Amino acid sequence: MTRYTTATDADREAMLAAVGVGSIRDLLAEQIPAALLRDEPLDLPEGLSEQEAYVHLRDLASANVSAEDEVTFLGAGMYDHYVPALVDMLLGRSEFLTPYTPYQPEVSQGGLQVMFEYQTAISELTALPVSNASVYEGPSAVGAAAYLAKLHNGRERIVVSAGLHPHTLQTLRTLAVGYGSEIVEVPLRDGATDPDAWAAAIDERTSAVIVQQPNFLGAVEDVAPLAAAAKERAGDKVVVVGAYDPIPLGIIAPPGDVGVDVAVGEGQTLGNRLDFGGPSFGFFAARDAFIRRMPGRIAGETRDVDGRRGWVLTLQTREQHIRREKATSNICTSQALNALAGVAYLGWLGRDGLPELAELLVQRTQYALRTLTAIDGVELLHDRPVVREFALRLPGVDVPALVEYVQDRGTNPGLPLVRTHPDEHADGLLVAITEQRTKEQIDRLAELVAEGLQAQRTTTGGDDADRKAGA
Repeated sequence: MTRYTTATDADREAMLAAVGVGSIRDLLAEQIPAALLRDEPLDLPEGLSEQEAYVHLRDLASANVSAEDEVTFLGAGMYDHYVPALVDMLLGRSEFLTPYTPYQPEVSQGGLQVMFEYQTAISELTALPVSNASVYEGPSAVGAAAYLAKLHNGRERIVVSAGLHPHTLQTLRTLAVGYGSEIVEVPLRDGATDPDAWAAAIDERTSAVIVQQPNFLGAVEDVAPLAAAAKERAGDKVVVVGAYDPIPLGIIAPPGDVGVDVAVGEGQTLGNRLDFGGPSFGFFAARDAFIRRMPGRIAGETRDVDGRRGWVLTLQTREQHIRREKATSNICTSQALNALAGVAYLGWLGRDGLPELAELLVQRTQYALRTLTAIDGVELLHDRPVVREFALRLPGVDVPALVEYVQDRGTNPGLPLVRTHPDEHADGLLVAITEQRTKEQIDRLAELVAEGLQAQRTTTGGDDADRKAGA
């Protein structure tokens, strides 16, 4: 530790004596359960010099393949959308790139206005009256919405659709342990949330219900009856949470119009590049009743003593600003730069551009869906309406091997569902379409998939013939 801090051995001994313990280990033992402490040292290699570390990290980085290096149909929550040059230009300006939390509004008007305009855009997109100035990313936004629900009604049962992204569901389960909630998962039927199982799982103990739109398998959910069933079964106190992909909101009903109380989601598709998985931002919008329990912060418009228009941080439910027991989040790092990319992107698209983009995705997705299912041995996993992502079944196929075959030829065909749903969809493939994917690229994908399937059949047939000959 002394390599990184100015504390000497004598300093540490004095501090330990002041708190009444003999060593750092004794201090930790009083704070951390013994079952969580390791007795043996970490199995780590010896340290590297700076030059050696550079070579090691360079070699690791060279193993990555980005969306610039291959034609990618991989989605599952993060998508290869085009980011216009104006987004990079705005994000690179020093007044946006370097500021931190705007504690002094008199010198932070630009950043505060960005937050305000971002909130306005998200409210319009979701048809909900209030939005915060963003959170970390989509999965933690869902967790924050579930916590908001518990604060609102004091209940502990959270009913979720199995159509949630697996990472979101994992995050929710982890966070729910901390605030003592029970997660009840409702299965899918024909690709979408089973409405009968949904209704049966909800009762007067239910704090929140959560559905994803479109869901992880790409299916467009019928959210309105799901929301209505929640209110009917659990009363008006239940909080209906929708985890939304923002791009399809150009053509599907916004959450505020279908009974959703809190709309959250991953904002990466709004002007944020893939960038090896991050950073991105999460959006969070809600009805007025939840404004004082929303996580993070909300920028508001005001007038100064001279009547001039200005912006301030109106509500801040962070532990830095209010008593810790009343805080609804501990988000400390500013996500405003990523949110700026989101509002710049939405401004670039405009009111007409977003529906046009979503319609383009529907058209290209339908073409890809028809082209791929025309291949012998490829079928739809479900026949629900889709916007830009769809799930295929390839019965009897080693899907990861097929993906590797196609990737070796410069195209990533999508996500093998055996990684996320090994028991249910081991033969599944999730394919995503963005405006970056052309007809020619879709045709090439179909060609490679057909070749890969034929290669597997040939290999399997050869093995069978060898076995029969040996017998």
